[in-house]
Amino acid sequence: MDLKLTGQHVLITGGSKGIGLACAQGFLREGAKVSLVSRSSSNLDAALATLLGVQPEFKDHIGLFAADLKSPAEAERALTQAEALHGPVDVLVNSAGAAQRTVPDELNAQAWRDAMDAKFFTYVHMIDLVVKKMGQRGQGAIVNIAGIGGKLASAYHLPGGAANAALMLISAGLAAAYGPKGVRINAISPGVTLTDRTTTSLVTAAKFSDISEAEALRRITERVPLGRLAQPEEIANAVLFLASPCASYVTGVILTMDGAATPMVV
Repeated sequence: MDLKLTGQHVLITGGSKGIGLACAQGFLREGAKVSLVSRSSSNLDAALATLLGVQPEFKDHIGLFAADLKSPAEAERALTQAEALHGPVDVLVNSAGAAQRTVPDELNAQAWRDAMDAKFFTYVHMIDLVVKKMGQRGQGAIVNIAGIGGKLASAYHLPGGAANAALMLISAGLAAAYGPKGVRINAISPGVTLTDRTTTSLVTAAKFSDISEAEALRRITERVPLGRLAQPEEIANAVLFLASPCASYVTGVILTMDGAATPMVV
C-alpha cells in the first residue's frame, strides 16, 4: 500500500531508539524526510549509523537534533532547527521519555513529579508548538505513544501510568479541538515491546514479585495470547498508517497494541 507520505516532514521525539527509531526507518522507506529529536547526541549518531546502514541513499532526508524536551525552550529550539532543514512539520510522532518504574513503598512526591516531567511534559512541550502551526496551515497529523500502563494500572508503574493516562486524555481532547482545523491526533498504547526499556521494566517487575528477571519475562510473555512480545517495527507500522492520508477519517483514537493481553472493549 502506498501511504502517500513521500516528501512529508516527520518529526520524531525519542527517535534515536526503540519504537521511535523503528518509526524513522518506516517513514524513510515511504519517502518521507525525518527529523529525530533525542536528549543524547551520541544516541542520535548511533541512530544515524543504523539508518544509513540499511538505507544509505536517504542521508539527506535525515536531521538530528539534541534537546531535552523537559524544557519548553529546548523543544522550541529543536523544532525551529528541524523546520529550517526540512520545512514545516507534516507529522509529529511522540515517543520520547520514560518514567522510572518504582515499587509503591519507594514512591514519594518527587517520583510522581519526575514521571510527569519525563513522560507527559516531554510530549506536551512539542505538541503545543506543533499543533498550533498545523492548525494555522489547516493540516497535519500527530501520533502519541502512550503505554498500556495508562489504561491498566500496574502497582510498580503508577507514576508512569498516570502520565500515560494523561497523554491519552489530551490526545482525544486535542483531536476534538483541532479536528475542525484539519489536524488529526491519535495515540497508540503498546503493551510490553522488545526495546531497551523492557530490561528496566523487568528489573522492577522482578523486584516487586521477588522473582528473577527471566521469570518475570516468562510471566509477562505467558499473559499474551499471541505468545510473544511486540517488536518495535510492529508498533511503527501502526504509527505509519495513522500518520498517513490513508487514515484520513481516523482521529481521537487510542489504539491498544498488547497482543490481546488485556481483553477490553474500548
